[in-house]
Amino acid sequence: MASIPPPISCRAYAKINLGLRVTGERTDGYHEICTVFHRIELFDDIVLHASDAITVHTTDPAVPSGEANICHAAALMLRERLDLKTGVRPGVHIEITKRIPVSAGLGGGSADAAAVLRSLPALWGKSLPEDDLRALALGLGSDVPYFMGDDSALGKGRGEILEYFRLDVPFAILLCTPPVQVSTQWAYSRIVPRPPERLDQEDLRSVLLRGISDPLLLCEHLVNDFESPVFLEHPLVRSVKESMMRDGALFASMSGSGSSVYGFFHDTDAARRAAAPLESLNYRTFITPPHFRV
Repeated sequence: MASIPPPISCRAYAKINLGLRVTGERTDGYHEICTVFHRIELFDDIVLHASDAITVHTTDPAVPSGEANICHAAALMLRERLDLKTGVRPGVHIEITKRIPVSAGLGGGSADAAAVLRSLPALWGKSLPEDDLRALALGLGSDVPYFMGDDSALGKGRGEILEYFRLDVPFAILLCTPPVQVSTQWAYSRIVPRPPERLDQEDLRSVLLRGISDPLLLCEHLVNDFESPVFLEHPLVRSVKESMMRDGALFASMSGSGSSVYGFFHDTDAARRAAAPLESLNYRTFITPPHFRV
């Protein structure tokens, strides 16, 4: 009788977008973007248990359990790809302890799905080439491929054309999620794409690498094209950014299509002071220490 493999635990870290430019519409219904993805110290805990079927349970009632969860789709796609070679149909019970806010521009669902793709083959005693795993990731969503790698990454195309690089952020990062959920589909419907980057225009990666030592450059050149429509529809999100800048942020921006806003502060004490008035409104806040790296 075959022994039951022990559970596998993993973390799915959230991301923020350091700048986000929407540069065009595609014929496949997606948009061309340019952004830098960067992980923060906020994560979901995921435990994979051997099982006869694929099941998912999440601790957040706002996140579906069962077949509606993206992790169910990730496990199913992975099993189908493995079946092409093995003919085996293993199962898994996926337990997700949610901490990453939902519909907040932090990639929580995508991070969870990527964690399953990266860790589940080991539970099943199998392996897949990295290219196959990345193809599965793209089939699940535009942000999922980023979470298949480590470090920060310049993302282009739908976000799946990735160039990973080391970005050491010497600031404390305060993240705040107000009680607003923003639909990504809605946000894209309100966007007017900007012209593509000129050859003489500094790219986001260069802006960030220079701006780490001169935050004024970030304020001048690092923009999120979703801020205008989201701020107009949800003034609460704008007020979070204004609060951070008023309370000492060196730079602040919305992440993704919202509703989370992050700010760079000199140190964690400064970030905590800026978080206090936001927490008094019962907004969710999280602080990532300087120089954090997964």
